Amino acid sequence: MTLTPILNSIVFSIIGIVILFIGYWILEKMTPENTWKEIVHNKNTALAIVMGALIIGISLIVSAAIHG
Repeated sequence: MTLTPILNSIVFSIIGIVILFIGYWILEKMTPENTWKEIVHNKNTALAIVMGALIIGISLIVSAAIHG
């Protein structure tokens, strides 16, 4: 048994997670306030839902790009 599929899965997973964090960082820089502080300290549920939807959207795009 060859380990190539397992290695490919690990490499693409790491690349996907890095791209997701870069996308979140870009979104964080585009917004006027610190979104994490707004969600955690001010308990802004609407912002949490929007950020969650954006992260899911970025994840779907990265997944489609990796799988072809």
